[in-house]
Amino acid sequence: MSDDLAFLSASGLVAGYASGAFTPVEATRAVLAQAARLEPVLNAFCLIDADAALEAARASAARWQAGAPAGPLDGVPVSVKDIILTRGWPTLRGSLTVPADQPWDEDGPAVARLREGGAVLFGKTTTPEFAHKGVTDSPLTGITRNPWDPALTPGGSSGGASAAVAAGVGPLALATDAGGSVRIPAALTGTFGFKPSGGRVAMYPPTPYATLAAFGPIARTVGDAARMMAGIARPDPRDPDSGHLPVPDFAGDLDADLTGWRIAWSPTLGYARIAPEVAALTAQAALAFADMGATVVEVPHVMDDPWPVLERLKRGLTAFAFRAADDAALARMDPVLADEIREARGADLAEHLAAQMDRAALARRMADFHAGFDLLLTPAAAVPAFDATRNAPEGHAGRSWYPTTYPFNLTRQPAASVPAGFTAAGLPVGLQIAGPINADLKVLQAARAFERARPWADRWPALARAGGHDG
Repeated sequence: MSDDLAFLSASGLVAGYASGAFTPVEATRAVLAQAARLEPVLNAFCLIDADAALEAARASAARWQAGAPAGPLDGVPVSVKDIILTRGWPTLRGSLTVPADQPWDEDGPAVARLREGGAVLFGKTTTPEFAHKGVTDSPLTGITRNPWDPALTPGGSSGGASAAVAAGVGPLALATDAGGSVRIPAALTGTFGFKPSGGRVAMYPPTPYATLAAFGPIARTVGDAARMMAGIARPDPRDPDSGHLPVPDFAGDLDADLTGWRIAWSPTLGYARIAPEVAALTAQAALAFADMGATVVEVPHVMDDPWPVLERLKRGLTAFAFRAADDAALARMDPVLADEIREARGADLAEHLAAQMDRAALARRMADFHAGFDLLLTPAAAVPAFDATRNAPEGHAGRSWYPTTYPFNLTRQPAASVPAGFTAAGLPVGLQIAGPINADLKVLQAARAFERARPWADRWPALARAGGHDG
């Protein structure tokens, strides 16, 4: 039984706690054992705190025994990306330049909501330095690897989170996404990743990149992600952007009939170059929505590539965020990030504000687009997982291998990656589902409908199960 607990969903764990079949302590021990076995291979964590996790699990067990669970994730093991403040644990952001000797006495809003709801926080997952790129390696922690093939990357910047969930090291991970950092690794590891609308989940401390970023779940099932959203999508006084929206019943209203929905399928958005196998798998996945009663319309061109807008915007943000980094600090950083910081210095204010205007125009463009479509489908990444020692695959430069995710950080729309199938080499491919701004529940409903039509949660990497095989 204990071995099997590491492979249960959050919903399955909660059902077991409620029935008395097993306890949060047993489930937490199973996850910690899975971490101990796989961490030498995956390098998905920069910190695991077994003592704190078991203490929280014992407290949860007492609540369940008393019939008074604190929330929908009470007793569920959850990891936290090492970008997010977590009380009692250092948040070093994958960097040698962040001093570890600090109080670390505050939870970020999403972590606070998880802790209040009884979740068992057991560790912090790896990130590239300051979450700056789409793969996961850093000067602090080294290379994180994909459980489907440890020679390959799990993507990033939430690569530790996705690798852990894909391998059964916790059913849920709290992650961040400012350019695709939840959706890219979800696509490359066969997990479900959801980036909420901007402002849906409170963020603190403030960061220059806040309007691009969102905090969201990586999970094995849509239902588990909805459980997390029910807990973390609540206002926090430290973030004035939060609290302006009513919180949907993410878990209770998850099931929906898609009959009559109008869904756009755009293989390239009008500019992306997608690997043929990824294009074929995601096109087939998009057609599944027609079988569910939706009208699926192929739209070859949705927008011009907004990367130049994001690049100009990020130049100003980067110049400000790293204005205090001296030559000694840059010498200790990932060379790619250090070069970005050097290039950003001297950013022009007028150029930055012009990029903001272009960003607003893109948001208006997508608002008009969604007047005719409930949802937009695209590939979540242009390629499957590739060599873990590279920043981009062969034949792709820079961001060209994740061309479809960053537009929705600019527009702040909700977007998810659902597992769409596997390549001939057995590597996962993701389909992106994007919705209008603040239509978070609709995106989750569509993902849930797709999950029911084409289940994925029972397929595991071979190394996840000791001596086992895929499936």
